Amino acid sequence: MILKIALKELKEIVREGRFRITAITLFALLLAALFVSKSYYTSVNAQHSEAKKNARSEWVEQGQKNPHSAAHYGTYAFKPKYPLSLIDNGVDKYTGVSIYLEAHKRNEAQYAAAQDQTALSRFGDLTPDFVLIFIVPLFIILIGFNAFTRERESGTLRLLKSQGVSTWKLTMGKWLGIFLPVLLIAIPVYVLAALFLANIKDYGQFSLWALTLLFGVYLIYYAVFINITLFVSSLFKKSNLAFVTLLGIWMVSCLAMPKISTAIADKLYPYPTQVEFEEQIAADKKKGLDGHNPWNTEAKKLEEETLKKYGVDSVQQLPFNWDGFLMQEGEKHTADIYFKHYQLLKDTYVNQTNVYRSTAALSPFLPTRFLSMAICRTDYTSHWDFANAAENYRIELVGKMNGDMAANSKYGDWDYLADDKLWSSVPDFQYEPTSYTTVIRQNTSNLITLLAWLLLSFAALYGAVTQMKTI
Repeated sequence: MILKIALKELKEIVREGRFRITAITLFALLLAALFVSKSYYTSVNAQHSEAKKNARSEWVEQGQKNPHSAAHYGTYAFKPKYPLSLIDNGVDKYTGVSIYLEAHKRNEAQYAAAQDQTALSRFGDLTPDFVLIFIVPLFIILIGFNAFTRERESGTLRLLKSQGVSTWKLTMGKWLGIFLPVLLIAIPVYVLAALFLANIKDYGQFSLWALTLLFGVYLIYYAVFINITLFVSSLFKKSNLAFVTLLGIWMVSCLAMPKISTAIADKLYPYPTQVEFEEQIAADKKKGLDGHNPWNTEAKKLEEETLKKYGVDSVQQLPFNWDGFLMQEGEKHTADIYFKHYQLLKDTYVNQTNVYRSTAALSPFLPTRFLSMAICRTDYTSHWDFANAAENYRIELVGKMNGDMAANSKYGDWDYLADDKLWSSVPDFQYEPTSYTTVIRQNTSNLITLLAWLLLSFAALYGAVTQMKTI
């Protein structure tokens, strides 16, 4: 019975002109988004590989110079692009693609793609996630808003019930009738995405399991919207009222709630401005050890402790170059300062994320969006992990430079030069992202929230149709 109702519903939907036009347009948008994303990210990945190669070449071939000068010369850490970012670019275009690594300073990621875009980019990019998360729910509303109101308006709902057709079986038949067209669009997109991603060379390790998980999240999201659509259709007598109500729900859920959540999070846990952040770091630097100023209070204190430790009377008698040792200790102090202040930023991010997760109970869009970005490794958590890895590499690189100067030169010998043997001994920056097991664990609350939306929307639909009136 349910399958017959579903097939009947599917035939009626397919026969309608609005379905054919909408379905063709939607599928064309998805194909265009996939091709555009593939072309763009293939180009970006090629540029990334070339830039990484050039940065390494410039570091290794910088010629003879003082190791600490080489630390100031620095190099770059490039943020890798991942295959699934072709589906959902997340926050990548706002967070930058590379970090300049130099002595005494932790830099932000730079060269964000959004800096090169016009004001029109505010209206959204044509990417697969934009179509899959924003447009498909509209498609569901368009083909399902009159599922029950049409039956009321034509009088067939009373006829069906008088013939003993179970209301719940009728509902499930209509549910499948709406879900099947969505599935017929989603499956080809999934297959094409898998083929595209699997055949992009030198673009990171592609995980079919992760792509399947991503589309599984989208299908749950669509199921929630089907439940909401049928629920609203069962409450109204007129199709136009049901349609307007559903459009309002879509606007609140997909457009308003993300803005409201952001406003609440910023109000409760605001980030410091860039000027405030830099002033706080500068103030802490002045209070502590300055590796370039041997007359600094903390530097003189360290000198006394070091001389006492080694039982000598002057820094010239130390078994290492005091200049290199002092600069490295200053580097450690500076790194601790940056760690402290960036940890405060991260704590603010965690607090804001908790706000988003709390408000996710008010919209199925939010947990879906967060899960999508996390699975594609394009969320802020992934960016923070990359930035921390780059900072650890910077500390290691500068430490190696200062260590070489301390071990292989004498106090006051600023003419000491190192060569490409030292530069080559520093391994190239390599970043390994967190495992998908960790990603899922970090997003357990979002997954639970989305599943709760699915269960509660089914329960609400069941309650509504069991009390549904035929007129």
